Amino acid sequence: MNAGRRAAGALLTAALLLAGCLTGCSSGRDADSGEETAPGPGTRTDEGKAAAMRGITLPSWNTDDYAGPDAAPYLRQIAATGARWVTFTPTWYQDGTTDSGMHATGETAGDDALRHIIGLAHATGLKVMLKPHVDLAKGGDRAGIRPSDPGAWFAAYERFITHYAELAAATKTEQLAVGTELAGTSRDGTRWSKVISAVRARYRGPLTYAANYDEYRAVPFWDDLDVIGIDAYWPLADHATADTARLRDAWKPITGELAAFSARRHRKILFTEAGYVSQRGTTTAPYSWTVSKSGGEDEQAAAYEALLTALDGQSWWAGVCWWMWDDWPDAGETPRRLAYTPHGKPAEKVLRQHWK
Repeated sequence: MNAGRRAAGALLTAALLLAGCLTGCSSGRDADSGEETAPGPGTRTDEGKAAAMRGITLPSWNTDDYAGPDAAPYLRQIAATGARWVTFTPTWYQDGTTDSGMHATGETAGDDALRHIIGLAHATGLKVMLKPHVDLAKGGDRAGIRPSDPGAWFAAYERFITHYAELAAATKTEQLAVGTELAGTSRDGTRWSKVISAVRARYRGPLTYAANYDEYRAVPFWDDLDVIGIDAYWPLADHATADTARLRDAWKPITGELAAFSARRHRKILFTEAGYVSQRGTTTAPYSWTVSKSGGEDEQAAAYEALLTALDGQSWWAGVCWWMWDDWPDAGETPRRLAYTPHGKPAEKVLRQHWK
């Protein structure tokens, strides 16, 4: 989920508060061990049905979030849904879309905090996917990053992502995403292949790339990775609806296209992100933090139910990591009742019904 969209949500939320408008992956198991397995290198659609990831993302917006007192309770809550995976998102920033590099800021999860929460996740019984992000410091869509000096940008990006590859290896992190929604660079297959090779020299676990739902077809380097990652924010309706059957039907052409794409690329497809705010109209624009001012917990729950029932049992599907669990205290963002979190809402009950 793009930080620019998040920033827009924060601005609208502030305006609404001033106006007084606001009060406030489905999985199988290994037949012998009962344990889930991550999609392995070269996973092919004809190699039998593998367990699908049941995951939830816990993003970080400040250096010490992952080391704070809320980290352990959040992880226990995530595990209580039946999730078996958690995704962490350390984020670096660049000032402009044409810049040649990215840098850590006070909003970047610290390495010690990241090591701490990975250890907590493992102690809680959760597997970890590390999914580093690059965002724009002044807001905007990371897909718009188009460096004026691609060679310099990719050199900087390789330093950035191999840093996290080394951290992932040292912490026994189970899966790593080499990038997220960088559509302005992802057509450069030669440079991305070089980056992926450098990552593999440091980390031996499964690798993916989190392409946006409108980007994945143009990514040329899927063969270098172990699983295709898609941030699955497809619009499912043209107006607000909590009709689960209608939403499930909306997935049919999408899943047909994804099944064919998986077969052509000989890779399973993981929904590296999927999510819906609890706002009326969320199914018309799942990628938006600010669809409307009205609550829509029933529509959020229907969207969760539709995705899980439409995708469960698909042999090419590697599971889902939902965006996102609770925000950190004092984050100053979208009020919880309107936010992406399913926690304490009907959508959490949907997860428990499918995952328990």
